[in-house]
Amino acid sequence: MRVERPLAEEGVLVSHISIRDLNVSYEGHPALKGVSVDIPDGQITAIIGPSGCGKTTLLRCCNRLIDLTDGARVRGEVLIDGVNILDPEVDIIRLRKKTGYLAQRPYPLPMSIYDNVAYGPRLHGTKDRATLDRIVEHCLRATSLWGEVQGRLRSPAAKLSVGQQQRLCLARALAVEPEVLLGDEPTSALDPISAQQVERRLVELKGDYTIVLVTHILRQARRLADYVIFLYMGELVEHGPAREVFEHPRDARTQAYLGGEVS
Repeated sequence: MRVERPLAEEGVLVSHISIRDLNVSYEGHPALKGVSVDIPDGQITAIIGPSGCGKTTLLRCCNRLIDLTDGARVRGEVLIDGVNILDPEVDIIRLRKKTGYLAQRPYPLPMSIYDNVAYGPRLHGTKDRATLDRIVEHCLRATSLWGEVQGRLRSPAAKLSVGQQQRLCLARALAVEPEVLLGDEPTSALDPISAQQVERRLVELKGDYTIVLVTHILRQARRLADYVIFLYMGELVEHGPAREVFEHPRDARTQAYLGGEVS
């Protein structure tokens, strides 16, 4: 269950993640340049922009996966619930519990369907079998997998279809009760029907989580996003409510990208 935070007054954006003057470079080559933006709570935020503009870099800064990239240098702040997660003293395990992550391709653990979902709770100290059973069922139901797998929970997760594996990875992320869900093009490896199922689950979940998605598919961003961040060559060009950005883009670069002139 998510941590309760103050409700927004009508028309007032309540930020869950605040990014301040974020600069990232890889071996001296800038990837993000002075990015500052607030990401709203309880909504789906889509990060869009041409290939190589820094979308995934920005996302990976939100759970410190950027730390795993050789040669990456990060300056600035990423605040989640007011805490700068880039501070070296931050507990990475607690941070990753707070921020679930879906990669482009699903990566189920080499174990059973049940154990994939139970893995995180066990790691964080849950040992009671009845409690684990409830968590596994709840998360599989939340991702619409329960009806498909309840009779084979002890089967290897690798035997699931790719679309089912991605929903399993989403269930695994939900099992540790995160506040934030991060997705790096989470439907790009899926067939249209499976992608639609994942999209539907994300829309249903957004009231309980802050969801941030990188997507290269503008149609998907239009379908899902409540808020949009547009990056171009490592710079934050424009951000705001999705309808405002898509229907009335202010910057010429945004207009060109949305019009298909820049890919």
